Amino acid sequence: MKITAQEEYGLRLLIRIAACKEQEGMSIPQLSETEGLTPHYVAKLTRVLRLGGFINSTPGAKGGYVLAKPSNEININEVLKTLGGVLFDNQFCGTHAGAVKLCTHSVDCSSRSLWSMIQFILDDFLNKVTLHDLVSSEQNSAQVFYQLLANRQKGIVVQ
Repeated sequence: MKITAQEEYGLRLLIRIAACKEQEGMSIPQLSETEGLTPHYVAKLTRVLRLGGFINSTPGAKGGYVLAKPSNEININEVLKTLGGVLFDNQFCGTHAGAVKLCTHSVDCSSRSLWSMIQFILDDFLNKVTLHDLVSSEQNSAQVFYQLLANRQKGIVVQ
């Protein structure tokens, strides 16, 4: 499993925008410089994030990008799915049939149950993480994530 560049850089841009204190937000040149990405790639990623409903553009010569809603209302699972999709979905078997029309494991597939469970665990965890959890230091974010895992192990549901 690999995290795509679009998922990583898109998430980093979103975190950068969320951390910005300026009312007009951050412009493409500012985002490009602070993240070390080309302006063209930043424009592509901000378009995906804007169409996903996570950011809005601000008008004018000093315009930029701001969050479309508060950071604690932006679900990281939704962000990552918008940027790159899911690891496993119902169409997975149809697109991985090999050289034949129908997968030879369509009836009894232990790997399908593995991928399905991995997707379930990822969704379960990432649905509890908000952008607000990421707009802090690495140490603070890690504490939030460890607490989420500890609560899950204890059977505590935190919404």
